[in-house]
Amino acid sequence: MKELQYINKYFIKYKYRFLLGICITIIAQIFSLFTPKLISKSFKAIEAFSNSASVDATSIRVELFKNILLVIGTTILAGLFSFLMRQTLIVMSRLIEFDLKNEVFQQYENLTQHFYKQNRTGDLMNRISEDVAKVRMYAGPAVMYTINTFIRFAIVIASMYSVSPKLTLYTLLPLPILSYFIFKLSQEINIRSTIFQQYLSTISSFTQEIFSGIRVIKAYSLEEKQQQKLSELAEESKIKSLKLAKMNSLFGPLMLALIGISNLVVIYFGGLMYINGSLKSIGTIAEFILYINMLTWPVASLGWVSSMVQEAEASQKRINEFLKIVPEIRNSNPNHSEIIGEISFQNVSFTYDDTNIKALNKVSFTVKKGETLAILGKTGAGKSSVLGLISRMYEVHKGVILIDGTPIDQLNLFDLRNSIGIVPQDAFLFSDSIQNNIKFGNENATDIEVIEAAQKAAVHENIMAFSNQYETVLGERGITLSGGQKQRVSIARALIKNPKILLFDDCLSAVDTETEEQILNNLLTFCQDKTTIIVSHRISSAKNAAKIIILDEGKIVQEGTHSQLVNQEGYYKQLYIKQLSEKETK
Repeated sequence: MKELQYINKYFIKYKYRFLLGICITIIAQIFSLFTPKLISKSFKAIEAFSNSASVDATSIRVELFKNILLVIGTTILAGLFSFLMRQTLIVMSRLIEFDLKNEVFQQYENLTQHFYKQNRTGDLMNRISEDVAKVRMYAGPAVMYTINTFIRFAIVIASMYSVSPKLTLYTLLPLPILSYFIFKLSQEINIRSTIFQQYLSTISSFTQEIFSGIRVIKAYSLEEKQQQKLSELAEESKIKSLKLAKMNSLFGPLMLALIGISNLVVIYFGGLMYINGSLKSIGTIAEFILYINMLTWPVASLGWVSSMVQEAEASQKRINEFLKIVPEIRNSNPNHSEIIGEISFQNVSFTYDDTNIKALNKVSFTVKKGETLAILGKTGAGKSSVLGLISRMYEVHKGVILIDGTPIDQLNLFDLRNSIGIVPQDAFLFSDSIQNNIKFGNENATDIEVIEAAQKAAVHENIMAFSNQYETVLGERGITLSGGQKQRVSIARALIKNPKILLFDDCLSAVDTETEEQILNNLLTFCQDKTTIIVSHRISSAKNAAKIIILDEGKIVQEGTHSQLVNQEGYYKQLYIKQLSEKETK
């Protein structure tokens, strides 16, 4: 139960609903006690009629009829309050599930890129869905039946004891045996539940990767091979699931057997006590049998509840593993930060924690507001790392990054990111309409603003060619569009945000040179008052920049304007000559 203590804060949050549920449960159990009492009373009346000729048969009939009506009435009331109990406590568990899912999702949003490189998407999905659902079963049915069981036990045993302490003792003898078996089975269920939930995450991760990479699988004709792998995983999952189910299935028969034994104990010892005169009425035996039957479901539910608690414990443990992670990048300044746009790197060095690759080594440069900086270099030179550090997707290890003269980690993180429009190298689009994908940069944008952004990104005509135009719903990750169209929609999404800082990470690699030229000309006007950094492999994307730097193995090896760099030996001149000859060849 240690891991489940985490959700106690939610029970405190919904304490009034929780306490109301307990009160309703007590009322429901009180009404359920009337039936055994009335049955016993009816038996006593029949015995009195049988043992005495002076008792009027009509009065017995009237009393029996009255008892029947009372049994029906109290049973209906007990059922009504049981319904209200479920409405109160089960709804509370749904509210807890809602809050817990939001907390997990918020934690996912706060965690850094390093976390997502170490964890698979399928596992993350499983924890926020399957694991949270298991915890809800604990917060709802498990808690409800536990409360119901304890209250019923307290009320029923008190009633039994008031009638016959000795017979009560005989009746409760099997319960310690039951407690021992529950304890042993619960331990085994906890172990098997943890193993099963972990393996379920493995299957979820595998299938998620298959669906995401279905085009590659089809292109390489690997359907049968992947099907075989999934079959092997599913077979192993089935074995683990059956092992867990076998342990769970032992509870039901065990409970029923012990309840049956309790009934036999009541009949045997109750009969002996009636014969020797310790019990005055045979109705007491009937009353105790009804009490035992009232305890049948609560006792039988102990196994189910124990199983739910053990599964929830295993699931909450997996959830806590993520919730207890302290994000490496946090907002250290709760106050508003006004971003103008000047960026300065001062001897910045950065190494990726997961690979220990040194991406940047003592990099220094300054970009003033309204200026454009182009960064070129070979693959792996550290170009994208510069953009990641500016948007604080990663933290600087050495040196300092200044935004408007303030260290970047002293700025309000959300104000910083809200002032940045970034177009990533791998354009990601959501499975939504094209219009909503563009408006992702500014949810309050008008239709006219959406069209203007698309025109600046040179994708408006392509969109208008679709039958549903801007309302065209894209497939997963924007699969409906070509690579170049996805990049341009991604550019439009950044432009509609109208940010102070624009970061382009090789976002024109999939478009032709004519379209590239059109987009760059549009950006010249749009970016006049914005700080712009363009990462590219093309000279055409960099030539109009106020400053160009060349990175090689994380270091700046060349720096200057286009006219300066084409006249000095080095990577830039070689790339310029190569691309110029390729253009002439075409």
